[in-house]
Amino acid sequence: MAATPDDHALARRLAVEAGELLVELRASLERDGARPSEVKAAGDRRSHLFLIEQLAARRPADEVLSEESGGETVAGMISRTSATRCWIVDPLDGTREYGEPGRSDWAVHVALCIDGHPVVGAVSLPADGLVFATADPPPFPPPVTPPTVVVSRSRPPASAQRVARALGAVQQPLGSAGAKAMAVVRGHASAYPHSGGQYEWDSCAPVAVALSTGLWCSRLSGEPLQYNRPDPYLPDLLICRPDVAATAIAAAEWFL
Repeated sequence: MAATPDDHALARRLAVEAGELLVELRASLERDGARPSEVKAAGDRRSHLFLIEQLAARRPADEVLSEESGGETVAGMISRTSATRCWIVDPLDGTREYGEPGRSDWAVHVALCIDGHPVVGAVSLPADGLVFATADPPPFPPPVTPPTVVVSRSRPPASAQRVARALGAVQQPLGSAGAKAMAVVRGHASAYPHSGGQYEWDSCAPVAVALSTGLWCSRLSGEPLQYNRPDPYLPDLLICRPDVAATAIAAAEWFL
């Protein structure tokens, strides 16, 4: 079963509309003097409910895996993993950044996996008014000068630092996984290596978009990425330009 043009269009529209909701909500809460913790919690909840309700109405036969769904029952996991089609969404990727006034490095992820492959995806960067989607894949990015590796703001993993040294690259701290992945898609960075632990919703939509652009996406070992698995924990990731993939994988190998 292949994805339809309507699937691609739906992912893009939902990422945009959830992002618009989040921008308006953050502005309203900040005007009311809400604390950062309240802003983050409200954003997660409202975006999750919007996406879940929209997918239930528009794709009722499909399974959905969301970061904010809460604990999954064994029956729910079996139903999800046995399904051909599963939407994987992160209603608010980068809640820390969303709660900090003025920060734009947070995102909304909407993806559709078919038989475990991320074939449809949209990543919106709402604070910047941007969306990147398989509905209209971005062009392959030009070379980055100087070579740049995007890393976590607070705890850059040693593997990412080793990849940066191997590539002779500078390191650029950014917030959410979506913002870091889209930095590679946009031609602002050469590579996004991650080994600090993630879940499928952190990378599924970014990987779908990056693949549609022609970028390299894999585990840090070079193994293919698989989604809609019983355990959604996916600890490591590499999104990069194809010409630096072999060097990045070799540099990261020591940490695996």
